[in-house]
Amino acid sequence: MAIGTLDSVVMPIHREGYRFIAIFGIVTLGLYLLWTPLGWIGLGLTVWCYYFFRDPVRVTPQRAGLMVSPADGVVSAIQPVTPPVELGLGEAPLTRISIFMDVFNCHVNRSPVEAEVARVAYRPGRFVNASLDKASEHNERNGLTLRLPDGRQIGVVQIAGLVARRILCDVVEGQSLRTGERFGMIRFGSRLDVYLPEGVAPLVIEGQKMIAGETVLADLVSDEPAREGLAD
Repeated sequence: MAIGTLDSVVMPIHREGYRFIAIFGIVTLGLYLLWTPLGWIGLGLTVWCYYFFRDPVRVTPQRAGLMVSPADGVVSAIQPVTPPVELGLGEAPLTRISIFMDVFNCHVNRSPVEAEVARVAYRPGRFVNASLDKASEHNERNGLTLRLPDGRQIGVVQIAGLVARRILCDVVEGQSLRTGERFGMIRFGSRLDVYLPEGVAPLVIEGQKMIAGETVLADLVSDEPAREGLAD
């Protein structure tokens, strides 16, 4: 097998995944002892668990001003919305890009920009389907306010989903992040919202697939208008 092909199959695992993979493996062994077909089902679920917790290497654009996607998934909505009060971004509506992560996406979250973590704010809540608009308001969430070198701020909110039951955030207030740096993850199906600074246009469209740390969301130093797309 070629090296490139092997790297696409065998990937690094987030530390949070080891115990879950071990549990799935032990259950699979028990299922094999009970009935071989059940063991094969367990094996399939164990492989899925391994890939859910994958943490692949990403190549992040380095030009100043570029914002990259903080999550794998699909852009489910782009709309002007008042940011959650705990982010401290004011009451004026800002452009919010919502990225929905299903259970087959990589769930490791990455910083969209080079910035200082100005605020970390956790809010308990419900666990409705993360693809629904009301999830941003009612679901359990963890918000980061990131302060850019020029003083502007953006909001990044991790939102738990229907089957998600734990949001992990590995950063603290005052910490510096580089663009594409890992800052946390959400276990099992979830969503991530990004609030752009005033006057910054999104360079992605609804329905577009995102790659965390690689797909460019916006350009903080460009006056390019918001992009339009055509599904084909």
